[in-house]
Amino acid sequence: MAKSRQKLSNQDSSLSPTAARSRDWDGPSRWTDYLGREMTSPLSSSSSRNIYHDGQSQGTTPSQSHKGINMQWVVQLTEVAEGLMAKMYRLNQLLDYPDPINHVFSDAFWKAGVFPNLPRICVLLSKKFPEHFGKLQLERIDKVAWDSLQDNAELHLQSLEPWVQLLLDLMVFREQALRLILDLSSTVITLLPHQNSLILHAFMDLFCSFVRVNLFSEKMPRKMLIQTYNLLHAMSRNERDCDFYHRLVQFIDSYDPPLKGLQEDLNFVSPRIGEVLEAVGPIIFLSTDTRKLRNEGFLSPYHPRYPDILTNSAHPLRAQDLANVTAYREWVLFGYLVCPDELRRVTSIDIALVVLKENLVLTLFRDEYILLHEDYQLYVLPRILESKKMAKSGRTKQKEADLEYNVAKQVEKMISEVHEQAILSCDAIHHERRILLKQEIGRMVLFFTDQPSLLAPNIQMVFSALALAQCEVIWYFQHVGVASSRSKTTRVVPVDIDPNDPTIGFLLDGMDHLCCLVRKYIAAIRGYSLSYLSSCAGRIRFLLGTPGMVALDIDASLKGLFQQIVHHLENLPKPQGENISAITCDLSDFRKDWLSILLIVTSSRSSINIRHLEKATVSTGKEGLLSEGNAAYNWSRCVDELESVLSKHGSLRRLYFYHQHLTAVFRNTMFGPEGRPQHCCAWLGIASSFPECASPIVPEEVTKIGRDAVLYVESLIESIMGGLEGLINILDSEGGFGALENQLLPEQAASYLNQTSRVSIPSYKSPKGTAGFPLPGHESFPENNGSIKMLEAAMQRLTNLCSVLNDMEPICVLNHVFVLREYMRECILGNFRRRLLGVLKTDNDLQRPTVLESLIKRHISIVHLAEQHISMDITQGIREVLLSEAFSGPVSSLHLFEKPTDQHTGSATESVCNWYIENIIKDVSGAGILFVPIHKCFRSTRPVGGYFAESVTDLRELHAFVRIFGGYGVDRLDRMLKEHTAALLNCIDTSLRSNRDVLEAVATSLYAGDRIEREASVKQIVDLETVIGFCVQAGLALAFDRLLAEASGAILEEGAPLIHSLLAGVVKHLPDGVPEKEEIRRMRTVANTVGVVNDHDSVWVRSILEEVGGASDGSWGFLPYLFATFMMSNIWSTTAFNVDTEGFSNNIHCLARCISAVIAGSEFVRMEREHQHRQSLRNGHVEGMDPELSSHMSAEASIKSTLQLFVKLSADIILDSWSETHRSHLVAQLIFLDQLCEISPYLPRSSLETHVPYAILRSVYSQYYADTQSTPLAILNASPRHSPAVHASPVLRHPRGGDSPQYYGHDTGYFKGSSSHSQEHLYDADIGSLRSMDNKQRNYRSSGPLDYSASRSRVKSVEGSTSGSTGPSPLPRFAVSRSGPLAYK
Repeated sequence: MAKSRQKLSNQDSSLSPTAARSRDWDGPSRWTDYLGREMTSPLSSSSSRNIYHDGQSQGTTPSQSHKGINMQWVVQLTEVAEGLMAKMYRLNQLLDYPDPINHVFSDAFWKAGVFPNLPRICVLLSKKFPEHFGKLQLERIDKVAWDSLQDNAELHLQSLEPWVQLLLDLMVFREQALRLILDLSSTVITLLPHQNSLILHAFMDLFCSFVRVNLFSEKMPRKMLIQTYNLLHAMSRNERDCDFYHRLVQFIDSYDPPLKGLQEDLNFVSPRIGEVLEAVGPIIFLSTDTRKLRNEGFLSPYHPRYPDILTNSAHPLRAQDLANVTAYREWVLFGYLVCPDELRRVTSIDIALVVLKENLVLTLFRDEYILLHEDYQLYVLPRILESKKMAKSGRTKQKEADLEYNVAKQVEKMISEVHEQAILSCDAIHHERRILLKQEIGRMVLFFTDQPSLLAPNIQMVFSALALAQCEVIWYFQHVGVASSRSKTTRVVPVDIDPNDPTIGFLLDGMDHLCCLVRKYIAAIRGYSLSYLSSCAGRIRFLLGTPGMVALDIDASLKGLFQQIVHHLENLPKPQGENISAITCDLSDFRKDWLSILLIVTSSRSSINIRHLEKATVSTGKEGLLSEGNAAYNWSRCVDELESVLSKHGSLRRLYFYHQHLTAVFRNTMFGPEGRPQHCCAWLGIASSFPECASPIVPEEVTKIGRDAVLYVESLIESIMGGLEGLINILDSEGGFGALENQLLPEQAASYLNQTSRVSIPSYKSPKGTAGFPLPGHESFPENNGSIKMLEAAMQRLTNLCSVLNDMEPICVLNHVFVLREYMRECILGNFRRRLLGVLKTDNDLQRPTVLESLIKRHISIVHLAEQHISMDITQGIREVLLSEAFSGPVSSLHLFEKPTDQHTGSATESVCNWYIENIIKDVSGAGILFVPIHKCFRSTRPVGGYFAESVTDLRELHAFVRIFGGYGVDRLDRMLKEHTAALLNCIDTSLRSNRDVLEAVATSLYAGDRIEREASVKQIVDLETVIGFCVQAGLALAFDRLLAEASGAILEEGAPLIHSLLAGVVKHLPDGVPEKEEIRRMRTVANTVGVVNDHDSVWVRSILEEVGGASDGSWGFLPYLFATFMMSNIWSTTAFNVDTEGFSNNIHCLARCISAVIAGSEFVRMEREHQHRQSLRNGHVEGMDPELSSHMSAEASIKSTLQLFVKLSADIILDSWSETHRSHLVAQLIFLDQLCEISPYLPRSSLETHVPYAILRSVYSQYYADTQSTPLAILNASPRHSPAVHASPVLRHPRGGDSPQYYGHDTGYFKGSSSHSQEHLYDADIGSLRSMDNKQRNYRSSGPLDYSASRSRVKSVEGSTSGSTGPSPLPRFAVSRSGPLAYK
């Protein structure tokens, strides 16, 4: 065999019979691979590991060495059990959790690479276990698979060897553990919790671990594993079975099912297990009696009936025992499952009933479990029925037989009925217990926060509360939604949990607070523990000197151990002053010596045992020697192992295996009606302990569990931040703070009063019955009380959540650190950015800037409310968001940001500016955009999206735009307007170039007075009407930019008046020169953007032409002739002047603005280039006056002469083309020239007088303004909100008797009344429109030009309607009149 095994790996050689036998009896050294790092660490958290370390050094005498080694092996094998289960858990993960009992294996099972992917052969081997493969004729079952198996036998053998080694280790573990359990059971005198709790816990931990390992082994495919391995071994080893094959087959067969083998193996310790379970029964009964726990204050630091007494020492031992009640319940469940005969004890029925009634599953390892009641019915009930049958057969005395029969009958009834009881009542039992713990822990936290000095004396009670809460939380996630059935199943499908119990959050929060309090006052607890141990030293010395102890014949070794105990306690450091935290002492030697004493006095082979010591010291009337020593042992752990004890009772690392359920419960309860924001700290804090679940036996678990813990934290943070956003958005909604901002405008109040005063029915006099809009104070009505309470609750939760997240310590998971404050800041700013981009547009189109500003201010006010509870500058972040959304360009241009240079911003500004360009300047929707000079806004004949144009373009709206987006937003909109205007100017340039010859002919005909030649030449101009349209659009852009500059200047003056006054003062003293210096040009451009430059339009066009290099061709000299030909266009026959707007119906008045600005700007650019050309010719030698000043003066003179030339040519064309039958265009063209003189700073009105006498213009204006008298209500058209059709109609309806007038204003006009913001401006009427009739009566003139000019300035100040309607136009009447203005010539 040694030769045939030489080809195997080292691991395979360890499986040889010799190695197996040697490892069988090597003792603890065999299990080095399973102990991991924990057993080599200085200290560990569990008491059993502490016993291991304390028992390692025992062996000072031959008589003690055996006991010491036994104790060491007990704890060591408990650790080995953990390692074995970790390996089995990993194997099940790899094999996709197979079902070996029913032989169900998934595809992932065969692809895992553990077993050969030959299902027919492998499953048959498993089903036919324990038959040898030689009897199965496998080659006939699947010949192809058989051949494949033979070809790759060596490879498959190597993949199975580690797991066969695991089977062998399970077999050896069974033998060693059984031997130790038997040794302890037979040699330890007492295993009662109040006498020998330390050894009892070590013994029962090993007992339960032994049961767990063997129950868990049923979940791995043991039969297939050994059968397949033996087959492969025989194929590669000359048909020889592996040497340990028959031993493993016998082991697996004896534990098939495992409970059958466990009941047989543990039958010899059954009476001792029964004694232990009876002893822990009272503590279990106490833990289930919530009323007694509450009424008698077992978990209360003060006496429940006497709250003034701040110490509760009524039940210190019982309260301390409650910390172990979770372990006691597991002892009961496992104990009666494998030792069913102990249920026939009279008291055992009640103990088992209590525990079985509140559990449905029994946890084996991590999240692996068995269905508890099914196993009791399958394996315990038959044993009870057998004993009942034996009692009935009368094999014992009649009296004893009757008692045994009755007890067995009661047990049978209990097991049969408790399953249904558990399904119905276990959830209610634990819910009641969770409520009790929620209340008790809550009071405990408040009490110890207020009285921290009492935390140390009650630390054992704190541990008990933590242990009970830990048990309840883990039970919840183990049991919630478990589907229990009577059929035997190996793995239950994932259950649907009910994630709606808010007590879980309260328990997690309470446990977290208690643990924080313990860590905060750890120095005080250590100091109190040291004081207790010092006083204990005196009591032990006194007990050792009592007559009873002196009379005992104690051997020297035991006496020496007692003296060492006293020596340890008397030499403890004395806590003095405030240096307790600096005290470091190691009491492991003390605990080791005390454990040595316990091992001696509890051994049946010792001459002095525990009973002798109790009798010798109890007569003093005080605690016995062993009680004092055990108490000192527990308090010593509060000195140097406090963190490990706290971790044992308060750690929730096992919840990692239910972290998906944790996330679901958190999301459903955190922001539910009973959720509390402060609970999120505890939910997040759990993740820090998740990596502790990783077993050192399986190295890859550390990475996986760490990754899952990080994902869990990120998922919870995402939920928390989602809740934070939800709270902010609830407040920032129309049902939130928006409901508190409703205000009545004066017009709305007047309308409301009119409606209520005219209704005679009393019921309709109620405000709620007549008004279609909510009144201020409506939130105070009783029926609206719920919404106000909702707002208050949302505000409270928001502030609480912000405060909690701000104060929360960073969450550390492996090398990841989560700082909630940073996440909260990013969440608030990210939500603000999304909110800003979301409210830019409504359902129909752009949001009104004033409404947008109010929404932003409302959101920022909520952020400020939250910021009061955050120790971070959120306002600075808000500014950064607004800046990044306003600034359009690479972020690297902003020094404030440290972000990638290729990241571009300004999406909000881009969106708004594009909307203005497309819908107002270009009018892509065909809404009929008109510029209204008198009101400085734009109008539309129909809504642009959801609003009329005046609702988004008047100065009030532009002020809001500037306040929102600041200077960067203004610059971006100005840049886009310039780009658009540059394209239009390029069209003019193209037209000049393409029509140069025609324009020369036009100029010649104009000077020659040849009308026929002129008209023929004009007809040859290409796309004249298109060019006029482009010029009108450029004029619109000029008008819009001027309004934008005015709004920008007003906001600058409001926010930074010193800067505004500085710019206004500097611009007056800027030197005029051609060409301008770069610094002066930049200063003038900045001043122009805030509206403090007089000639805004020409400066603006000049800057455009300089940027694009326009007006560089000689054809621009024909610009006035091109503009003059516009007078021959058909556009004049379709336009009409509107008195109310002082503009034309088709924006021809914008053409005047374009002509003035383009001529002035192009002349400046032309003169600048000519100056530069002259400078280059003269080589810098200049004589006479300042050349720049002279150039500027010549430029102004050139502009003036060019404009005068245009006026002369236009007037000639106008007057020359007039006739009696063709005069409809005349009035519009004359008014156009008058407006040009008014707009241009370079063209005095006297220039027009030379060509068109003022008498004509005065007659025209008199006719217009006189006609408005006959229809005084012409400006009171119906509001476009109610009917856009009426808005455009010239037909008027005169008001009748009791009808109230219909108002509208130039800043209103929202088309759809269903909008959430339409009510604010529904009745936003222009007050001045009511006075317009009287003003216009006084403005009637018949005097000369001076009177006309003065009166006209007054007409401009009248705030009338800005409707696009002109009313009954005087133009048709004027067109057919024989006594019109021309009669005055």
